Amino acid sequence: MNILIVGSGGREHAFAWKIAQSPLCQQLFVAPGNAGTAQLATNLPIGVNDFDAIATAVLENHISLVIVGPEEPLVRGIRDYFESREDLKKVLLLGPDSRGAQLEGSKDFSKNFMVKHHIPTAASRTFVKETLEDGLEYITQQAFPLVLKADGLAAGKGVIIAADVAEAQQTLREMLVDAKFGDASQKVVIEEYLHGIELSVFVLTDGVNYHILPEAKDYKRIGEGDSGPNTGGMGAVSPVPFADDAFQKKVEERIVRPTLNGLKAEGIRYVGFIFIGLMNVKGDPYVIEYNCRMGDPETEVVLPRIDSDLLMLLKAAAEGKLKYVNFAVSNKMAVTTVVVAGGYPGEYAKGDVIQLPGKQNYTTIFHAGTKHSETGEVVTNGGRVLAVTALGTSIQEARQRSQTAAAAVQYEGKYFRRDIGLDLL
Repeated sequence: MNILIVGSGGREHAFAWKIAQSPLCQQLFVAPGNAGTAQLATNLPIGVNDFDAIATAVLENHISLVIVGPEEPLVRGIRDYFESREDLKKVLLLGPDSRGAQLEGSKDFSKNFMVKHHIPTAASRTFVKETLEDGLEYITQQAFPLVLKADGLAAGKGVIIAADVAEAQQTLREMLVDAKFGDASQKVVIEEYLHGIELSVFVLTDGVNYHILPEAKDYKRIGEGDSGPNTGGMGAVSPVPFADDAFQKKVEERIVRPTLNGLKAEGIRYVGFIFIGLMNVKGDPYVIEYNCRMGDPETEVVLPRIDSDLLMLLKAAAEGKLKYVNFAVSNKMAVTTVVVAGGYPGEYAKGDVIQLPGKQNYTTIFHAGTKHSETGEVVTNGGRVLAVTALGTSIQEARQRSQTAAAAVQYEGKYFRRDIGLDLL
């Protein structure tokens, strides 16, 4: 098969790395890709939302399967576009249509969906600019901290946890009146803060059948001890020690099955990944958010723990034949440390030359924000630059390997969190 992966981050490099190992993979393309994917595949200089150019590349390169990495093309309807074109209808595509992608594309939609289908989640209300005064009043009646979420896509940064009434009211004004997150905050969901520990569960479904992939815990904030502003993710660990069989059974019965049944009830045939962001509250799972794709950097710890042929699994899902394919998960632990540009998630420089350490056992460096310069050097090209993943027989061993390799990476302004996974030891 010829495969096209849409995207340019660490998640897409991890997909390319795993898919390239499959005997089913004949030629691999990534659009637009990065310096890491260039080592495994042919990068195509096409933006993730340029559906016409993606379609042309699919036809010219005889692509059999398209794997969509990021959320934006899914929310914008890349599946709908493919299904609307006679010459693309037979091309397999992994990812939901625009209706299914509303699970991530609209926090308001997903909250209503959960309430309607009795899926445990935090109590909430949604406000728009016209109901700002109601929102300000609502805040005064809530317990703190309080969570405010931009309704639309905000690159993982549209969630503010307010400590008191004044901060919550100021944040609501900034989001609704000052358009702090642009169109994404035309609606704001205000929800109760759940006290517990976070983790993510990933489901691959063909629309009827499903497999639950290895779970992961990521680290969102820039600073050690989970301090400072939110980022797209500073590291991840899989498996999660407290997600034992009893907890995972609750997740499957109370969340995974009702979610898939709810999608069917809404007339949505959902093909692809569902990322379920959870809070473990005293042993019970509550949904914080859905994503309509795999997480980043969680993908970088989940895929290395899948021992089976990933491409066979993805092909089966896209064809509606998932029930015929099982998969094996390694009992090894995986830890990813994300190495970022100085200043991220604020202003940061690009174009700094990266020096990578030599190959280290059980360690893989996934490229996220990188590219090749005109002189052929690998340089920084984003806030999150590299995701350094290591496997080990314990979290401690995997953590040590990941952190050692992250420390050996060299470029101007490099930063990484040194406490990834420490809270789980």
